[in-house]
Amino acid sequence: MNDRAENPGPLLAVRDLAVSFPNAGGPRIQAVDGVSFTVYPRQTLAIVGESGSGKSVSALAMMRLLPTARIDRGSAVLRCKDGRELNLLSADAAAMRDIRGNEAAMIFQEPMTSLNPVEQVGEQIAEAVRLHTRAGHAEAKQRAIAAMRDVGITNPEARYRQYPHEFSGGMRQRIMIAIALACGPGLLFADEPTTALDVTIQAQVLDLIGSLRADRGLGVVLITHDLGVVAQHADVVCVMYAGRVVEYATVETLFAAPRHPYTRGLLACIPRMDQRRDRLATVREYVEQGENFVVGGAPGLTPWWPWKDGHVQRGYALLEAAPGHWVGAWDMQGARAGAGDHSAPDLPYWRAVKSPAVC
Repeated sequence: MNDRAENPGPLLAVRDLAVSFPNAGGPRIQAVDGVSFTVYPRQTLAIVGESGSGKSVSALAMMRLLPTARIDRGSAVLRCKDGRELNLLSADAAAMRDIRGNEAAMIFQEPMTSLNPVEQVGEQIAEAVRLHTRAGHAEAKQRAIAAMRDVGITNPEARYRQYPHEFSGGMRQRIMIAIALACGPGLLFADEPTTALDVTIQAQVLDLIGSLRADRGLGVVLITHDLGVVAQHADVVCVMYAGRVVEYATVETLFAAPRHPYTRGLLACIPRMDQRRDRLATVREYVEQGENFVVGGAPGLTPWWPWKDGHVQRGYALLEAAPGHWVGAWDMQGARAGAGDHSAPDLPYWRAVKSPAVC
């Protein structure tokens, strides 16, 4: 069992993350601007939003896997196995090489492009073990076989020497999970881990991640656009649009009482078996309804939206509109305007993790 799982403190605390990319001589493209969230052991935080919202960029920036990107500001403090705290955004290259796989790991959307097609899958897992430990070849092989067994691959001794093309899509994703968790990291980024898999295999992969989370005390950041997956597998939800957080709450709170019109629009777009409608609502229809722009009755505040006329010069802030329920807002009075002036969402551990019966 990972000792971090017994500590109720945050495993990862992200504050005011901003990431930009060069733009061929023009102004830089601000892909992420002011993202904040907190992850605890045995908790799954789902980052949800449409393509281009900044979900993957946020995770890749924290893992320092975007060589052309610039981290403009913010912090991402990770609590390591030995109890020390490390800011992933300012750590040097040597420290990050030690962090990746050993303290924090990532699995990607398409395992066939992430696995080496000409190397045996078992050797790819063993390579990760040798990279982060002093294990010799024989020990690394045994740990790789154990990792394959842990992710549900039958007869791992024989399948150790097979190649990625000999595995199905779901089994390749299991190999990716085995590589990511072979060295016992406390934090797992799962970037659309079930893309291109059929529904049955999707459920198996997500259930596997959930069981490993419970057994090992993992903190999981699940990046997805599937609200059904969020409802079934997440504890906390961070909704993003255009590089910013528009809503942040426990999954029960967000689905029961969404506050930001964008979140309401996303939920309204989901077809329902118990409703017959001529057409589905669109997100834009919800955003353009002015009466929906209310943040808990707080004076001078309206939920943030990039094209809301008259709000361009006001400051964005992630504000607690209700206990444990945060909304990205424009400050119409200008009291919170200014770069770096953002509240830090921190849902308490006991409120943010589902009970085993719910999971």
